[in-house]
Amino acid sequence: MTTPKIWLYIAVMAVVTYLIRTLPLTLFRQKIKSRFLKSFLFYVPYAVLAVMTVPAIFESTASIYSAIIGFAVAAILAFCGAQLLPVALAACGAVYVAEMIMGIWN
Repeated sequence: MTTPKIWLYIAVMAVVTYLIRTLPLTLFRQKIKSRFLKSFLFYVPYAVLAVMTVPAIFESTASIYSAIIGFAVAAILAFCGAQLLPVALAACGAVYVAEMIMGIWN
C-alpha cells in the first residue's frame, strides 16, 4: 500500500468521524421530547459496549471454557457491586488458573 493511499484512507476516516459527531448537533436543534427516543439514546452506548466486549471475551483465551469461567467470575463480582479493578483482576486470575488446570489435564 502506498503512502498517498494511506493518507487518503486517514482523511476519509477523519471526515466520516467528524460527520458522525456533528450531524446530530446540526439536525436536532430542539430538545428531544419523545420518552422512547430519549431512553433509546441513553442505552445505546451500553449496548454497543456490550456488543463489542462480550465476543472478544470468548475469543481471547485458548479455551472457551476458561473464557466462560472468567466471564462468570466477572459477572458475579460485578453483580455483587465490586469495583472495576477487582473485577478485572479476579476475572484474569480465574482465567489464568483455569488455563493452568486445563493445561495439566490436556
